[in-house]
Amino acid sequence: MSMAPTRSDAASAASVDATRPVMPLWAALLVAALGGVVYDLGFPGASVWPLAFVGIAMALIALIGRSSWAAFHIGLVFGLAFYLTHVSWTSLYLGPVPWLALSILQALFVGGGAVLIALAYRWVPRATPSRWVRLVALPLLVAGLWIVRETATGTLPYGGFPWGRAALSQSESPFAQVVSWVGSSGLGLLMVAIAAGVIEWVRLRGWRDLRTAAPVAALLAVAVAVPAWPTVPTGEFRVASVQGNGPSGYFDEREPGDILAAQLDATEPVLDEPGIDVLLWPEGGSDVDPTRSADAARVFDDLSERIDAPVVLNTVTVDDEERFYNTSLQWEAGAGAVDRFSKRNPVPFGEYIPDRWFYDALAPELTGLIQRGYSPGTEPPVFDLGGAVAGVAICFDVIYDGLIWEGARDGAELYLLQTNNADFRGTDENQQQLAIARLRAIETGRSVVNISTVGTSQVIDPAGRTVDDLPAYEAGAMVTDVELREGLTPAVVLGGFVPTLTVIGALAGLVLAGVRAGAGHTQNAPRRTGSGRGDGVQSAG
Repeated sequence: MSMAPTRSDAASAASVDATRPVMPLWAALLVAALGGVVYDLGFPGASVWPLAFVGIAMALIALIGRSSWAAFHIGLVFGLAFYLTHVSWTSLYLGPVPWLALSILQALFVGGGAVLIALAYRWVPRATPSRWVRLVALPLLVAGLWIVRETATGTLPYGGFPWGRAALSQSESPFAQVVSWVGSSGLGLLMVAIAAGVIEWVRLRGWRDLRTAAPVAALLAVAVAVPAWPTVPTGEFRVASVQGNGPSGYFDEREPGDILAAQLDATEPVLDEPGIDVLLWPEGGSDVDPTRSADAARVFDDLSERIDAPVVLNTVTVDDEERFYNTSLQWEAGAGAVDRFSKRNPVPFGEYIPDRWFYDALAPELTGLIQRGYSPGTEPPVFDLGGAVAGVAICFDVIYDGLIWEGARDGAELYLLQTNNADFRGTDENQQQLAIARLRAIETGRSVVNISTVGTSQVIDPAGRTVDDLPAYEAGAMVTDVELREGLTPAVVLGGFVPTLTVIGALAGLVLAGVRAGAGHTQNAPRRTGSGRGDGVQSAG
């Protein structure tokens, strides 16, 4: 005769139930595919930021109860659905190969991260039957493992591609101010923890005991109620920024000097504005290097003299060893280039070909388009403009946390971000990049002047609000009194500590859950009586 079920039996049964899939595999794959598309709708383009949470939740629900192999494929499907949509602009001029290669690579990372999350969903309920562990620890662990994957894609290979991080969907949401405290990794952690927490609350039928809603409610309250960290206003700085709308795309037909001429034409209307403190041109605003051309040097001498202020321009420079750089110059009349900053993170396969011998053998018709490779710069990312210290970043530099933090620590009171979006006209790319610039303003507590060759160009205040802008794909200029700020936000002070601690903590937590789950499984395994008949009667011991 079988004995009455023990508390151990009940806990074991509950843990088994918690680790079962909530849907068949075919449905999980479909939900993952739809989730990737929904996730993208939360980002600039559609810009429906709540859908980012929905997309995350769809991915997580599909992973519950899955084997590692199934989880990898679910993550791969989610990643492909997201990235094929999110970075479709990479195919505009170069065709499907770069688009597919980038999307597949990123999706493979997502698949690997999905395996880790599926293990967390399997091991944590087995490690302990506590509902509070499932409501608090499990969502935080799942969120941390999501950040592990984001950190990996932002680092590997060739410096990584930290585009499409969860936080980047929230630049205009009530959650955006969180980045001033814990940066983009911290905001992403919060987003996934909220989504995972709601899922566990529903799975545990939390409406039967409303106290169980406290963890998610607390996260939401903190995220929405806590204001951005206050930096200290120190004055204003008048910035003239110019969008020339010249033929600056990679395949645009042009003669040498055409881009420079377009920028000059667009600059002319603002040269008589009083009190300009700096004239800012976008990335690639001069297709003639004034450090190697006396004629171009005279042009910038004249501009600087007319406004009685420095010009910050961008051009291609060459050093004594014939290495090319994407370089911003601080130009002053009579003195020339008094400071320079070269792009710290040239774009692999866009501005240089890594391991060229290998990729030349695979796709010589594409790698052959990149004849001139750019080297990474090493200069500090700040210019002392006299009346203010400006942080500088060139195009995709803005997506790399470390460079932005370095600028703030080096004394930046505002940021001048130069970019060239001409190769992505009519796509979501410029809006996605602008959202990153907006988050950088909030994260650092600094005003940002984001100037593009073709748009979107905006001036953003430290709260993330647009205070001035230019229509996209039209020549124009704006003169804006930009607020200066000093003081470092917690996000800048903490810097890489947040993602590093998150990665270490998440991986350690997963290992601990696995060890405890294994021990609990052994302890709760049915033990037989000595009858020898295999009747499944559990020993009282």
